[in-house]
Amino acid sequence: MIGKLKGTIDEIGEDHVVLDVHGVGYVAHCSARTLGKLGSTGEAAVLFIETYVREDQFRLFGFLTALEREWFRLLQSVQGVGSKVALAVLSTLTPGELANAIALQDKTAVSRAPGVGPKVAVRIMTELRNKAPAFSGEAGAAIGLKQELGEGVASAPVSDAVSALTNLGYSRDQAANAIAAALKNGGEGADSAKLIRLGLKELSR
Repeated sequence: MIGKLKGTIDEIGEDHVVLDVHGVGYVAHCSARTLGKLGSTGEAAVLFIETYVREDQFRLFGFLTALEREWFRLLQSVQGVGSKVALAVLSTLTPGELANAIALQDKTAVSRAPGVGPKVAVRIMTELRNKAPAFSGEAGAAIGLKQELGEGVASAPVSDAVSALTNLGYSRDQAANAIAAALKNGGEGADSAKLIRLGLKELSR
């Protein structure tokens, strides 16, 4: 089983890269986001690999980070999501953005991926909701609060503060991140006015 490849970029296609490792060219299928960050032909690259072995095919899927590879695996645990749809989702959303969307139950964000309709988006959010915090990377600190917001169980001061920031033109994700930071600085007992003030301070940085 191949877990990681380190070599030189030989060719970049529409949905794959050929990585030359000591004279052997490995074809790795990648998300558009990964392909866009790889670099140019002749440059060194490292890919985390997911290996698929079937009776009729042997395919490699490449990712810039182990976290992205984990999300590729997670997505395919959802009914109706195969490798093509999983790559489409990861082409549209970073692991952190995907974790945020799932926590906030943001069906619209997940549905932006080609091939993901409303029903599949709901299945992704429902089946991965409890797994998202563990695979949220740097976004992990705010995921718990976003889950509470998405499920409608956040405290009144938090809900009011997030609502106030979104009314000022910030996205729900930006507002939730700011209020999560505000809670950390202001304490769990902070009222909505204090959270809004601290949240605006975070957003102005």
